[in-house]
Amino acid sequence: MQVTVESTGTLERRMRVELPAERIEKEVENRLKRVGKTAKLKGFRPGKVPPKVIKQHYGSKVRQEVLSDLMGQSYRDAVQQENLSPVAQPQIQPEITDNSDAFVYTATFEVLPEVTLKGLEKIEVVVPEVDIGDSDRDDMLDNLRRQKADWVAVDRASAEGDRVIVDFEGQLNGETIEGGKGTEVPVVLGEGQMLPDFEKALFGIKADDEKSFKVKFPKDYQAEELQGKKVDFSIKVHRVEEQELPPLDDSLAEAYGVTEGGLEKLKNDVVENMQREAEQKVRNEIREQAMTALLDANPLDVPGAMIEQEAHSMQHEAMRQYGIEDHSQAPPIDNFRDNAEKRVRLSLLIRQVIDDNDITVDADRLRARVEQLCAGYENPQEIVASYTSNPQIMAQIEPMVLEEQAIEWLVANGKEKKKKIGFKEFMQPDE
Repeated sequence: MQVTVESTGTLERRMRVELPAERIEKEVENRLKRVGKTAKLKGFRPGKVPPKVIKQHYGSKVRQEVLSDLMGQSYRDAVQQENLSPVAQPQIQPEITDNSDAFVYTATFEVLPEVTLKGLEKIEVVVPEVDIGDSDRDDMLDNLRRQKADWVAVDRASAEGDRVIVDFEGQLNGETIEGGKGTEVPVVLGEGQMLPDFEKALFGIKADDEKSFKVKFPKDYQAEELQGKKVDFSIKVHRVEEQELPPLDDSLAEAYGVTEGGLEKLKNDVVENMQREAEQKVRNEIREQAMTALLDANPLDVPGAMIEQEAHSMQHEAMRQYGIEDHSQAPPIDNFRDNAEKRVRLSLLIRQVIDDNDITVDADRLRARVEQLCAGYENPQEIVASYTSNPQIMAQIEPMVLEEQAIEWLVANGKEKKKKIGFKEFMQPDE
């Protein structure tokens, strides 16, 4: 077998493989002999068919099978011989030559890039130190109370935080707009459920009031026929209600399934949950900073085949999340390619960090991560035991822990700054 390799792109390789005709003919002959032992042809007893007749009937098919098998085996041997790392199945093309003493084919494929990390010592990460104060805990308890609150009718004008129950109708040029009519619709003032002009008109109203007003629709409103238009609305008020919060005592704890320890236990549980949420967001922020810095310091060409594979994986995940089963209704694959390329680059760079520094999964870290994932369950230790005894689940968690260890290595060997920040400021949704 003779092999030559040429670069036809940054990561694309074209490999030419030449197999001696003698090797092919010998294999064809051996297979035809095996076929002849069991072949059943009219006019001949099994196993007694002349070789010439066997060749006439089966020669073409056997030759194709031999060529296919030899191309597959020789391709695998050749890439190993040339120390190549293909990332996907090759495009194989037989080559027509004047040389009857050999069979020649070319295989075109992409290879993994050679990764040499640099700039790791310059990676800078700002680590948030989140302070959870009593006021943060009390705000969270108030949220829990509001979730269990009752709405009670009041005989006064509506204000911020009240719920008003109204009938409404919106008309444009005397015609009711699509979706512009509702009966006994509850609207909580201050939550932004409705367009600003509509919600503003619901302040200061009482039960049995009737009112008309105009609502200006945004220029980017989803219904084109309403974009930038002023619509006439009329409402009739059924009720104005205010929230009646449950008392902050042991009964609130019972409402949330805390049967022992009462309110103090609920407070402790709330703080622990807040700590878990903050820790998770801190990890995510550190990861994002380190990953971005790693990418910026290490530009890298990645194989198109890996990008396509990752883009399809992301597309299928989006289909699953949105409940789309018909692939013709899937989001366009182009929507995912940029992020797919970023993911592939990151995976190659992180893998190099792990390999260069001999990072292996820490058993204690792995156990802690499993316990963290199971902490929110009613019987966490039972779930932990179930996870740790399931090889498939652990095979999904181990790469997460390994990546975390690689990120920690990057942070420890780069530059780290601490930043104190309050819980509420840190946890508020990004703009």
